[in-house]
Amino acid sequence: MASRRIAQSSVNWAALAERVPSNQKPNLAAFKTKSDKYLRSVVANPETPPKIDWSFYKKNVPVAGMVDKFQKSYEALQIPYPADNVTKLVEAQEKEVQQEIVKFVKDSEARIADFQTQIATLKALLPYDQMTMEDFRDSFPEQALDPINRPSFWPHTPEEQEPGAPNAEPHH
Repeated sequence: MASRRIAQSSVNWAALAERVPSNQKPNLAAFKTKSDKYLRSVVANPETPPKIDWSFYKKNVPVAGMVDKFQKSYEALQIPYPADNVTKLVEAQEKEVQQEIVKFVKDSEARIADFQTQIATLKALLPYDQMTMEDFRDSFPEQALDPINRPSFWPHTPEEQEPGAPNAEPHH
């Protein structure tokens, strides 16, 4: 009987331990100890309070009205169960995280498609050991040496370039 009321909230500690970072393992162990202690105390007590035979006490207690007063007080006793104020917050947070996950997956798929086009472009190129300078210029015009429009000589600093070249700084 007692196990049915707790089975709904049982925790898969092994699965939880896999997701907890190593620096948080002591906190998880302490939490599990507290949870197990609570679980033992819940299981030790019956699910419903024991039934009281009020007619037996009415016959055997000589003080008039005392048993009726106790019975009324006992039946009026309500143990307050704490209100659940956290579930809505957790569900809202879960929805936000789900939206972030969907956005991340969509962005990742876009990046994957971009990378696949880059891979296809690179596979379509000639192998570098078979490529001529002209082939390289045709494939990578922004990186290829252009002696007419962008002449540059080692060590490629403005001070070492030929005077009058388009990228050369004027000498002082």
